[in-house]
Amino acid sequence: MYRIGIDIGGTFTDLVVVDDAGAVHFGKTPSTPEDQSIGVMAGLAMMAARLSTPLTDMLGQTERIVHGMTVATNALLERKGARLGLLTTEGHRDVLEMREGLKPERYNLRLPRHPALAPRELRLGVRERMRHTGAVETPLDRVSLDAAIETLRQVKVEAIAVCYLHAYANPAHERETRDRLTEKLPDVYVSLSSDVLPQIKEYERVSTTAVNAYVGPALERYLGRLQDRLRDAGYDGPALITLSHGGVAPIVEAIRLAAGTVLSGPAGGLAGARHASGVLDVGDLIPFDMGGTSTDISLIVDGEVTLSSDRTVAGERIALSSLDIVTLGAGGGSIAWVDTGGLLNVGPQSAGAVPGPASYGKGGVEPTVTDANVALGFLDPAGFSGGRDALDVAAADAALDKLAAKLGIDRIAAAEGVFRVVNTQMAEGVRLATVRRGVDPRRFALFGFGGAAGLHVTSLARMLDIKRAVIPRMASVLSAWGMLTTDLRYEMSRTKIGEIGQMSPSDLQALFGGLEDDARGALESWFDGDIRTSRTADMRYGEQIFEIDVDLNHVDLADSGAAKAAKKAFEARHEDLYTYSLPDREPVLVNARVAAIGELSAPPAETLVPGGPDAKPTGTREIYLDGWTDAPVFAFADLPAGQVISGPALIEADTTTVLLRPDDVASVTETGWLDISVNA
Repeated sequence: MYRIGIDIGGTFTDLVVVDDAGAVHFGKTPSTPEDQSIGVMAGLAMMAARLSTPLTDMLGQTERIVHGMTVATNALLERKGARLGLLTTEGHRDVLEMREGLKPERYNLRLPRHPALAPRELRLGVRERMRHTGAVETPLDRVSLDAAIETLRQVKVEAIAVCYLHAYANPAHERETRDRLTEKLPDVYVSLSSDVLPQIKEYERVSTTAVNAYVGPALERYLGRLQDRLRDAGYDGPALITLSHGGVAPIVEAIRLAAGTVLSGPAGGLAGARHASGVLDVGDLIPFDMGGTSTDISLIVDGEVTLSSDRTVAGERIALSSLDIVTLGAGGGSIAWVDTGGLLNVGPQSAGAVPGPASYGKGGVEPTVTDANVALGFLDPAGFSGGRDALDVAAADAALDKLAAKLGIDRIAAAEGVFRVVNTQMAEGVRLATVRRGVDPRRFALFGFGGAAGLHVTSLARMLDIKRAVIPRMASVLSAWGMLTTDLRYEMSRTKIGEIGQMSPSDLQALFGGLEDDARGALESWFDGDIRTSRTADMRYGEQIFEIDVDLNHVDLADSGAAKAAKKAFEARHEDLYTYSLPDREPVLVNARVAAIGELSAPPAETLVPGGPDAKPTGTREIYLDGWTDAPVFAFADLPAGQVISGPALIEADTTTVLLRPDDVASVTETGWLDISVNA
């Protein structure tokens, strides 16, 4: 039997097939932005050919498919989501546009207003009102509701977000509204705040619900097409979707919680990095994922990842639980350009999959990071993508010549400048994920993956004074591989505001126990295996306005000292984040959170690479490292366990290339990964 992981990126769609013996087969195919399911099916056909089996046979022997995609992300970034209407409590329709009264650049007086996902004429007030206790202040006015629905029907909205005041405390009015919308507008996608984010803070709730409704129809259409194509090709097993918190869910749940797929791809990469932490027996890693369009940077401490509910994507707040990832507009396809001050910049604009970098020969004319790597000799034009897609060196040179002319330098200096600028940007991203949070990156290992990471990881480690970097054998497709290592996950939250010291064990048991029962029940509706639960809480000091996430899994809620143990857990977390706590102050619990986790069968053991005679270089190539030098070139797939390679050298695979600079020493692990001592 096979397990298949699929990750759609901005430039390539990555596929991983793992068989019962643990052998990992992987490949890349160009993404198809017009319909991403086309690229997925092309990739599956490619993998079937590599396994020397018909596609229908491969899919017929597949246990499960796990999929991460950028459909929701692209809809949000490109503002190509649904025509959105908003129904909210009368007098509150402008919350979505007022946001929190803050500007992203507070001193920029010319900063244009961020457009709301739903224009003002489609944000309609409905006469109703709930108190914060859940008591009905004003019953839902059917005349007011029907008038608003008729207005939205006439302008042909595709999706409607419903967010009434204090619906987290009592969702009755929202549910009554949904029933009316189903009756009046049966083909419109409807999203209720009490379903998406049933917790306090009105702006976060309305924004998250609006995002959910905005991207939901596009995701629903895509997943429907994908299901049809998979069924026609002979697959009748489960298709699971990776969500932003790193867990997976069936398609029906992903469509319901569409906003939870916005970080679908990066979440798979971090899940893979967490699994790799165990494989390497290294608890502290900085996952560094550089693909064609962007770079994602995160942190693993003691083998654990960090979740956050404070996420902004494309200027929109999404307060759902998600893995804590720093994303930069820096990838192999990032475009290099010169600003009005004559300074070289790289990204965030990307050449993407179409037309792609100039060297792809698909019509691109702008210089990119990939083009710079071609000019510096780091990429083999004839061997790119396993020799299937030769690179156009002349086109890359022409694009870089235009950039060099603007800078008043030669082509190689311009290419080296692009290489250094993008490395500097990524180093700043690592500092954002570590130093600015009180973590010293020098005690971590840099874990590089993504198709472009191998060429930059050792340079990046030098800039950060990191001494160890690791590149896995499936580096270019690690996000797809990582999706096969995670579990089903269903999250629920409930607002319960009060000082933790005033809550009895029975209060805490009732709060978290009720959530656990509800979360388990929801997960059991589409999973019949073993389920475990995880408890956290959003807590703060009374005068603070922002909460922090506190792990309560080690607190025995039935114990008489449960409140005191929760207080200590909060203080420890507060000290980790801000270097201080206030033991004489009683923390306030705001939101209780529970995750029900359905444990999927573990993936097969990692494939071991046999030892043997050291592989010889396949040749040499002239590369530019502060001057031209000849570097031996090794085939990644040929390296036996135990081989040691000293830089300068290039290690090539079909889908990635690793650059060792002078004084770098790479050792091949038992699983065939590269463990690099940087600047040894």
